[in-house]
Amino acid sequence: MASMLNRCFNFANNILLNTARLLGPTINNAVKVDQPVRHNWADWRMMKDVKRRNLLVKHGAERLRLKAIKKNDLLPQEILEIGFKQMDALPRDSSIIRIRNRCAVTSRSRGVVKRWRLSRIVWRHLADYNKLSGVQRAMW
Repeated sequence: MASMLNRCFNFANNILLNTARLLGPTINNAVKVDQPVRHNWADWRMMKDVKRRNLLVKHGAERLRLKAIKKNDLLPQEILEIGFKQMDALPRDSSIIRIRNRCAVTSRSRGVVKRWRLSRIVWRHLADYNKLSGVQRAMW
């Protein structure tokens, strides 16, 4: 009986050690301060825009309903005031107005070609070197 319990504890101990070994490097890399943080965004502006897009997905339907209540002039004043308060409680970044199209490479906000999500400068550079599908340089 004691040998069976020892085997079970050893088995559980081995599982814990193996998972600690598997998870160890990821935890240690996250703790290190001297290495720069890696992410997929060009800069902080792009990170803010992604945060705003996520908030829009989360609160968009509720914001649309509250906006319809706010614009309705047939409803009683008490219901309109409740709608105003609930609308004010939502985060400002969840509004569709605050989202801006940005270049996926440089995070430039102006001159973005919507189909490729690239600024005109990056788009032209990639088109010159045949890196974009469906784009051919004009020749005459």
